Amino acid sequence: MQKNVGGVDRIARIGGGLALIGLAAAGIIGVWGFIGVVPLATGAIGWCPAYLPFGLKTCKKA
Repeated sequence: MQKNVGGVDRIARIGGGLALIGLAAAGIIGVWGFIGVVPLATGAIGWCPAYLPFGLKTCKKA
């Protein structure tokens, strides 16, 4: 698994995921907000399986 999620993308994923989870936990947007676990996890590990079929990478080359 090569990393394919870069710095700004990771920050956006983690922030968005935490926001969705927080809103769901507060009962504002309902239980579907817990889908925020997905962007939170992909941001935390730096790898997104949805990028693979398209050959996308937002990280800098090594």
